[in-house]
Amino acid sequence: MKSFASMTFSLAVALAVASCSSPDVKAPEPVLPIPEQKQVEWQKMETYAFIHFGLNTFNDREWGYGDSDPATFNPARLDCEQWAKTLVNSGMKGVILTAKHHDGFCLWPFKGTDYSIANSPYKGGKGDIVRELSDACRKYGLKFAVYLSPWDRHQANYGTPEYLDYFYAQLRDLLTNYGEVFEVWFDGANGGDGWYGGAKEARTIDRRNYYNYPRIYEMLDSIQPQAVVFSDGGPGCRWVGNERGFAGATNWSLLRKGEVYPGYNKHLELQYGHADGNQWVPAECDVSIRPGWFYHPEEDGRVKTPEQLVDLYYRSVGHNGTLLLNFPVDRNGLIHPVDSANAVKFHQLVQEELKTNLVAGVVPEVSNERGGKFTASAMTDTGYDTYWATEDGVHAADVEFSFRRPQRMNRMLLQEYIPLGQRVKSFVVEYKDKGGEWLPVRLNEETTTVGYKRLLRFETVVSDGIRIRFTDSRGPLCINNIGVYDAGEGADVVYAVPAEQIQSMSFSLPGKSEEAMAAASDRNGQTTLFIDGDSLVIDLGKERTVSSFHFLPDQGEPNKGLIANYELSVGTDAGRINRVVKAGEFSNIKNNPVMQSVYFTPVTARYILLKATRMIVPGEAMGFAEIAVQ
Repeated sequence: MKSFASMTFSLAVALAVASCSSPDVKAPEPVLPIPEQKQVEWQKMETYAFIHFGLNTFNDREWGYGDSDPATFNPARLDCEQWAKTLVNSGMKGVILTAKHHDGFCLWPFKGTDYSIANSPYKGGKGDIVRELSDACRKYGLKFAVYLSPWDRHQANYGTPEYLDYFYAQLRDLLTNYGEVFEVWFDGANGGDGWYGGAKEARTIDRRNYYNYPRIYEMLDSIQPQAVVFSDGGPGCRWVGNERGFAGATNWSLLRKGEVYPGYNKHLELQYGHADGNQWVPAECDVSIRPGWFYHPEEDGRVKTPEQLVDLYYRSVGHNGTLLLNFPVDRNGLIHPVDSANAVKFHQLVQEELKTNLVAGVVPEVSNERGGKFTASAMTDTGYDTYWATEDGVHAADVEFSFRRPQRMNRMLLQEYIPLGQRVKSFVVEYKDKGGEWLPVRLNEETTTVGYKRLLRFETVVSDGIRIRFTDSRGPLCINNIGVYDAGEGADVVYAVPAEQIQSMSFSLPGKSEEAMAAASDRNGQTTLFIDGDSLVIDLGKERTVSSFHFLPDQGEPNKGLIANYELSVGTDAGRINRVVKAGEFSNIKNNPVMQSVYFTPVTARYILLKATRMIVPGEAMGFAEIAVQ
């Protein structure tokens, strides 16, 4: 049965089609599936923020075990208005707060547990950060949303039917007491692969069915019908399949219904969607401004630069997705000044690059036109709901812009009118050379899908003509916006995130060739050393005082050789490397394969032994793009 919101939007589409039509020219029929109105409004937000904050912040963890003392949560200067003002100045349209992460600690005084902010020193146990942030959002014009981890490592009854009542009560509490939310975020890391609660008992769950998501969706529709639901497979929006903040250049807002579910393990295909999908589930690109999701002081010098964030904007929003940028709030309870400055500068750079649309108000020449109100002029006006369309049966057409004098160009924006479906399957962008010949612009990605928004960066051309040749589509073309821009000097540079680097002691890898050594110490994240077996031995050459070990996992797509759990030992004799200094897990390494750092009490050692006690993919060789010891 269709939801009320879905039926309302279907009626709205029908009315819009009727009002935009002349008596003689009908609008194109929708190409199914089509989005609900709330999904269109969600996509128009384009960029919004994540806030990861909690006990992990104060205990230097990414995935807490649920055993940290609530007394350690005590931000001295927490100011949600500082968060909100920073986000507004960074161009964010909303914010999603981790109300409860996997460790089970609640940032609001949920009465169903003692593992909450009510049992922390913050405001003498009277604090409520969900309330403080939702109030700040209303004050500064931001939309508000909540992240609630289905997984809970603190609750001893996790994995049992009793836990579900607890989880549903948490969800209802958040949905009914803090105003309107634009999204509800359910993490795909939803249990079955770790330790839980005081019982310290490993439990396996059926990720697909345990939580009874249909019941959850009914609750959401009854309380917050405007909220878009995030999970690996939606139904409102989907995870993009990585935590690096980008979608594929080919990106369908479609999935095959019922195939993708929370905990789905075919991550790579989520970057592209399903061309034959029968459900509208657009991609959300989540990424942290730092290597980790929670704050770690040692990452203060590893904040993504404004240029790196601009690159991610083009590869998320510009690839028919949204950009969800995480800000790890620090131990004072503030967004760190470096994070703030870089995010604000990022927003300014995007605005500057796309400031002047060279074709605003220009009526292009088109090879086919439906007529009525669906004319070429609709592509360069200021309205979202006006669009150019081709006649029925015409699935390919050209759009050509001519200038009185040559223009410098290196950026292009394309938008389809997605309330009628996603259609474009392939297109080509060409410019006219001095001899009048049409040549393709030079860019480094395929030109296939468009969807809500496609942003292209191409090598600068100076020309009096540019055209888009739509070569294939799922139905008559419906294009509502085209922009052409000059992004200025340096616009030909495509910024890539460099390999993270740490100044390291010199070392060797016993039994490994110089070529293998180079792969792990060349400060090039694209070369990887793979080691069979479960152990890596490092020889520092002489006894030294060491206090940390770091490595960058394989950066390929997909990543290979990922270590889930480890044991780190040291020794002064190659035959006796048996002093265990740290053991644990590389939390979230599967989805966020950034530099992994293990810190321990300083010891004197010559040899270091890393043993993989569990691999993400059993039997795979361990993969190391970079290795460092300090």
